[in-house]
Amino acid sequence: MSENKDPHGVKFVYDFTEGNKDLKDLLGGKGANLAEMTNLGLPVPPGFTITTEACKVYLASGEEPVALRDEVSAHLDALEQRMGKKLGQADNPLLVSVRSGAKFSMPGMMDTVLNIGLSDKSVQGLAKQAGDDRFAWDSYRRLIQMFGKTVLGVDGELFEEALDDAKEAKKVTVDTDLEAADLKKLVTRFKKIVKTEAGRDFPQDPREQMDLAIRAVFDSWNTDRAKLYRRQERIPGDLGTAVNVCSMVFGNLGPTATSIGGGTGVAFTRDPASGHQGVYGDYLQNAQGEDVVAGIRNTVPLAELENIDKKSYDQLMQIMETLENHYKDLCDIEFTIERGQLWMLQTRVGKRTAGAAFRIATQLVDQGLIDETEALQRVTGAQLAQLMFPRFDEQAKTQQVGRGIAASPGAAVGKAVFDSYTAVKWSRSGEKVILVRRETNPDDLDGMIAAEGILTSRGGKTSHAAVVARGMGKTCVCGAEELEVDTKRRRMTVPGGHVVEEGDVISIDGSSGKVYLGEVPVVPSPVVEYFEGRMHAGAQDADELVEAVHRIMAFADRKRRLRVRANADNAEDALRARRFGAQGIGLCRTEHMFLGDRRELVERLILADTEEDREESLKALLPLQKKDFVELFSAMDGLPVTVRLLDPPLHEFLPDITELSVRVALAESRQEPHENELRLLQAVHRLHEQNPMLGLRGVRLGLVIPGLFTMQVRAIAEAAAERKNAKGDPRAEIMIPLVGTVQELEIVREEADQVIAEVEAATGTSLKLSIGTMIELPRAALTAGQIAEAAEFFSFGTNDLTQTVWGFSRDDVEASFFTAYLERGIFGVSPFETIDRDGVGSLVAAAAKAGRATRPDLKLGVCGEHGGDPESVHFFHEVGLDYVSCSPFRIPVARLEAGRAATQSTGSDHR
Repeated sequence: MSENKDPHGVKFVYDFTEGNKDLKDLLGGKGANLAEMTNLGLPVPPGFTITTEACKVYLASGEEPVALRDEVSAHLDALEQRMGKKLGQADNPLLVSVRSGAKFSMPGMMDTVLNIGLSDKSVQGLAKQAGDDRFAWDSYRRLIQMFGKTVLGVDGELFEEALDDAKEAKKVTVDTDLEAADLKKLVTRFKKIVKTEAGRDFPQDPREQMDLAIRAVFDSWNTDRAKLYRRQERIPGDLGTAVNVCSMVFGNLGPTATSIGGGTGVAFTRDPASGHQGVYGDYLQNAQGEDVVAGIRNTVPLAELENIDKKSYDQLMQIMETLENHYKDLCDIEFTIERGQLWMLQTRVGKRTAGAAFRIATQLVDQGLIDETEALQRVTGAQLAQLMFPRFDEQAKTQQVGRGIAASPGAAVGKAVFDSYTAVKWSRSGEKVILVRRETNPDDLDGMIAAEGILTSRGGKTSHAAVVARGMGKTCVCGAEELEVDTKRRRMTVPGGHVVEEGDVISIDGSSGKVYLGEVPVVPSPVVEYFEGRMHAGAQDADELVEAVHRIMAFADRKRRLRVRANADNAEDALRARRFGAQGIGLCRTEHMFLGDRRELVERLILADTEEDREESLKALLPLQKKDFVELFSAMDGLPVTVRLLDPPLHEFLPDITELSVRVALAESRQEPHENELRLLQAVHRLHEQNPMLGLRGVRLGLVIPGLFTMQVRAIAEAAAERKNAKGDPRAEIMIPLVGTVQELEIVREEADQVIAEVEAATGTSLKLSIGTMIELPRAALTAGQIAEAAEFFSFGTNDLTQTVWGFSRDDVEASFFTAYLERGIFGVSPFETIDRDGVGSLVAAAAKAGRATRPDLKLGVCGEHGGDPESVHFFHEVGLDYVSCSPFRIPVARLEAGRAATQSTGSDHR
C-alpha cells in the first residue's frame, strides 16, 4: 500500500505491517509499537495508522490532507478483504476502534472511540454472528456513549445518569447485570440524548462514524487538558497525534459451549511502583479495554488470570518476557482475551515511580540487557529529587482509617477536597490539598497537578489516577474501597462512621497505601540519610533503593565532565554540601554575613559622616568577616571557594521606610530623643531608589563606598593566610559582582591585588587568590572578550541575567502575569526555572566563547538557580562550562544530570 501517497510523495497512512518502534515521530508511540509487535509475530489485531503529519496539516489548515481520504479508503479496503467482512456490514459487521497515539504517552488526555461500525442494522448482525444479544447491545450502547461524548461533545454525565437509572430500575449495581432488553432500551435513551444535546441523530453510516472519530482525535490534541498535560510534562505542542484504526476484539463477548469468555487487562513486566520483578497488572472479566483504565469497576490482580484462563495466562507471560527483552525496559501492555484468544492492543515503555526507575535501571545492568551509560538515561534528576522528599514517621502516633493500593509513593498531607476546581482554587491560596475522588478522569488533571496527593476509592495500579500520578511523581493511593466518597456532598465516610468533611486534614502514604486522619509527622528519606553519610549502601541494613541510588550516582560521577559546586554562605551549609558531593563552593554570598547582630555595624557604615567614622565601622567588620571565611575555608579545605563581594543595595540593611517614619513620628509626638532614628530615616530617603535592582549595588557599591570591597578582600586574604599557616589548603576565589565594563573590574582588581600583596608581606605567606567576575548583565556578556583580560574566571549569574535580558523584575512578574504566559503557551516553563536557551542561553554561549578566545584557561561556571535545574545542566554541559553551582540539597540532582548530559543518547524516554 506504499503507493497511496499524496501528489508530493508524502505517505499519510501505514499498515501495522509497515512500521516499527523507531518511527514514533511519524506513527506515534502506540502505532510504532503496534507495528513492532506485528513484526515480532505477536497476536495484534490488523489495522493501520494515520500519521502525525496528517494531524499537523489538519491542525494548521482545519482540513485533512487532500490525499488522506483515498489513502484511508485503500487501507480500509485491504483490511476488509483480510477480515472477510466490510465495515458496518449489516449481517456480519467489521468493527474498528479509532485511538489516539502521540509520540509521548499522554494517558487519558486524548480521545478514543471503540466499536465503530455498529448501527441499528449491524447490531442485529453482530448479535447473530456472536450468538449473544446482550454483548451486541452492550457494544452498541458503548459506541453511542463514547461517540456522543468524544465526537459530538455531549456531556458524559448524561449517559452515566441514564446508565445508573437503568441499573436502579433493574435493582442491580453493576453494568454486567443488565440484560439485552435493558441495554436495548438504554440504546434508545442514549440516541435521544444525542439528538437533544448534539442537535443531530447518531450517524448510521459506518464510514461517517470513522471519519468523524478520526477528526475528533486530531482535535483532541488541542483540548485544554491535553495542553495542560503537555506543559506539565514539557512535551512540545507541535508534535501532533497519530490515529490508529484497529479491528475490534471483544473482551465482553460471553462464553459459548466450546469456548470460555473473555476480558481485558493491563500488565507490567515489573512493578511500576517499586520496580520489583513479578506479575503485576489488573484484569477485568467480561469488559472492554477502557473499563480497566477508567477505574469504574474494580479489577482483580493479573495473577488470578492463571486460574481463570491458564492458556491465555501462559501465553501472556511468554509475550511479556519477549517484549521486555526486546525493548530492554519495563513494558506496559494492554491486552484483550476474546473467547480464549489473546490479543495485544498496545505496548510501550512503562511509566514508573522514581524508586522503580532506579531499581529497574540497576537490575537491567545486572541482567546484561543495558550498560551503565544507558542506565543513566533511564533515570532523571527530577526522580532523584522525589526520592529525597521526606516520608512518614513510622514511630508516630497515627489514626489509620483506610488502606488502598499503593499506586505512587510519597508522603502527602493536606486538606481533603472533592473536585478539581476546589483543589486548584485552594492551592492558589497557599493551601495544601489532597484530591479525593471515587475515580479520576482526564478532566481532573488540573486538580491532580495542584494537589499534594490523590486518593480514590476505586481503580487499581493501572487506573487513570495511578498512571498519571506516577508520571507526575505525585503521591497516590487508589482503590481504597472501604472509604465511601460522596463528591456531591463533599465528604468521605470512613469505617466506623467518622465523616471527613471538605477542609479536614488527611495524610496518605503512597508507599503503603495507608490513609490517616490528621497530619502525620515526617522524617528524612533513606536517600537523604545516605547522602548525609548516616546510611551506607553496603551495610547489611541498607535499603535496596539506597543501593540502587548509590550505583547510579557512581555511574554518573565516573561519566560526567561538569564539576558540581554549592551555593553556601556558612560552614554548616558547606559541610552538608561536601557530604552531598560538592566539589567546592561556587557562590558565597557575603551579604548574608551582615545580618543579625552585625546589622548595627552596617548601619554605622552607612551613616558615617566622615572618613574616620567609615574606617572605624569597616575595622569593626573586618575580624567578623575574617572569622566567617576561616570557618568556610576550613570546611572546604582543598576545594575552591568563590566569595562574592557585597552585592545588594545598602538600603536593604536599613529599616523599612514606613516603619521608621512611624517610629520618628511617635518619638516626636512624645518629645522623646530620636536623633539616631532621624539620621536613619534621612539615610533611607537618601539611598531610596526607584529600581534598586538596577541601582547602586555590586561593583558600583564597591567603587562608591571607599574601603568596603578592600575590607572584604583583606578578610579573605587574612583568612586564607591563617588557614595556610595552619597547614590547611585554602583555595579562595574573589568574585566581583554586576560588572558591566572592564574598566570597573580593572579598578577593583588593582585595589584587591594591592591588599593581597600587603597581607602576603605581613604574614610571610604566598597566596594564590584568583579574581574573576559574575556575568549577569547583557553588556558584560556582549563584551566578555574585553572583560576576560582582567578576569581569571567567569561565573554566570543567570538569575539577574534572566531579569535583565527579559526586562523582568522577578518579584513582580511571577506574581502578576507569569501564570497567564504559561497558560497561553508563551512560556513552556518559567525562564527563572529553566534556562532560556534562545535568549539568555545564547548570551552565555557567546560570552563563554569570547572569554576563552581572550584567555584560553578562563574558568567558567554558573551560580544562578539554574545550576541545579536538570534541563539547564545539560545546556551548561553543551556550551563547555567547567562547573555548575546550586543549593546543597540539589547537588545530587546536578551530579546525576551532569553524568546524563555527558552520556546523552536516544535512550528510553518515559514521558
